[in-house]
Amino acid sequence: MEPNKTGLKTFSETLKTPVFLISIIIAIIFVAAGIILPDFNQYIDATFNWVVTNLGWTFILGGSSFLFITLFLIISPLGAIKLGEDHEEPEYSTPAWFSMLFSAGMGIGLLFWGVSEPVFHYNTPAYGEGGTAQAVHMALQYSFFHWGLHPWAIYAVVACALAYFSYRKNLPMLLSSTLEPILGRDKINGGLGNTVNIVGVLATLFGISTSLGLGVMQIGAGMETLFGIPNNTALWMGIIVVVTILAILSTTTGIDKGIKWLSQINLSVAGLLLLLVLILGPTLFILNAFTHATGSYLQNILQMSFGIDAAGEGTEGWYGSWTIFYWAWWISWAPFVGSFIARVSRGRTIRSFSIGVLLVPTAVSMVWFSVFGGAALFREHFGIGGISEVIGEDEALGFFVALADFPFSSLLVAIAMISVTVFFITSSDSGTYVIGMLTSQGNPNPPLALRITWGTIEGAFAAVLLYAGGLGALQTAAVTGGFPFMLIMFLMVYCLFKALFKEMKEGSLPVERQRVQAALDDIRAEQRKHLEARDMVNSGEKEDDK
Repeated sequence: MEPNKTGLKTFSETLKTPVFLISIIIAIIFVAAGIILPDFNQYIDATFNWVVTNLGWTFILGGSSFLFITLFLIISPLGAIKLGEDHEEPEYSTPAWFSMLFSAGMGIGLLFWGVSEPVFHYNTPAYGEGGTAQAVHMALQYSFFHWGLHPWAIYAVVACALAYFSYRKNLPMLLSSTLEPILGRDKINGGLGNTVNIVGVLATLFGISTSLGLGVMQIGAGMETLFGIPNNTALWMGIIVVVTILAILSTTTGIDKGIKWLSQINLSVAGLLLLLVLILGPTLFILNAFTHATGSYLQNILQMSFGIDAAGEGTEGWYGSWTIFYWAWWISWAPFVGSFIARVSRGRTIRSFSIGVLLVPTAVSMVWFSVFGGAALFREHFGIGGISEVIGEDEALGFFVALADFPFSSLLVAIAMISVTVFFITSSDSGTYVIGMLTSQGNPNPPLALRITWGTIEGAFAAVLLYAGGLGALQTAAVTGGFPFMLIMFLMVYCLFKALFKEMKEGSLPVERQRVQAALDDIRAEQRKHLEARDMVNSGEKEDDK
């Protein structure tokens, strides 16, 4: 069965669809409100506090549920089913696939928080006293937790559902397609289906704007470190304009050129930076810290997964500022990252797909935080310190202050700036593809004018959020976009399992498994023949004896 080629081919056709019209109107209203309303940041703060206080527990349970679901897909017989036809091979090589996962997934966030988050946890841990040896270990343990298995499980659930219904069931690459067992094939673009896709568009806008905003702050911090330019709102607006233009230029080249090439190049640049810091930094401490934190993470993962400090035993507001924010951010990113991962994952089995999405990026994130966070923690705990004071004023500066200790620090800062800029471009470019698909009724290659339109709006969203309140506004955007989409994700899980178990019950499992079963049947048949022949021989010998 050929992949579904449905979808709107021209920009003029997309202008008439409810998903595009409603999404663009809401986006414009949000941007206008951020510019016009004088107290917009107060509304943002109130929204964040209400969601975290009243709905925080839902994110904790949701994030853990999606991890268990992904693990079940890996170990169950359902993992043998292909995301595509049984005979298909993966569309992209494994190295290219991994590089695109990371550039779309969380590259900007790793650069922004790679130093700042462990140092924050070192000074203000979830439990216990800050600035101690125990706080060093907990700092990396919780950094692994926030950037490890849970976020990638969230992405895997959405991506698997999208890829399965699109490539195996021949439905459009739409979020509403994942609810086909509930909606019916003819209602995917109906009222409820359009509502699901609109929620996906808005969640993507909020989620990607959060990352783009972090990227802008990071680039500004690098320019302040290298050239002494004040890292303020005016600089952020200029960076957004320049980098958004570069992202729009990238989107004109398509996935196979722009995103694929930039992702592979940038993964090499980030890898070089990591290797240099590992070699030039406190190598032995980094390796020891990685080993210790890995054990602590795996040993305490269940307790951390459901921890929310209901009785107020630990640091006040810690879970709201960190774990709940992160889970909401990853969920708000899920329609974007999940759609993009699905777009580039055709031809893989559910098992190999889930293992790749879940384990490999998690391992890389753990190494990243061990190297950069470990070097920063060594300086704070054993050395001259100074990073804590800097990130207290500007979180984006932490990464560059940590690099200042190393030989050729200016070169390292420049490499980091290049890396975060390319991550910005690939994230924005990937986002335009995903929103373009959702607003063109599932066209896997949306019209160029549509992609340019959404690329411009993404930049405007990031600008408004930074103007309204910097990091706090970005966090609120993530939390706000995450909750409604989490509800949709649970419906996705129900529909995915319903379809998978139906396929297994009907015996339409992949050809590979059928071949294995046929081979086993042949072996059993040969064994039966052998036993029958032996019995006949034994029977003949007994007759001769008589």
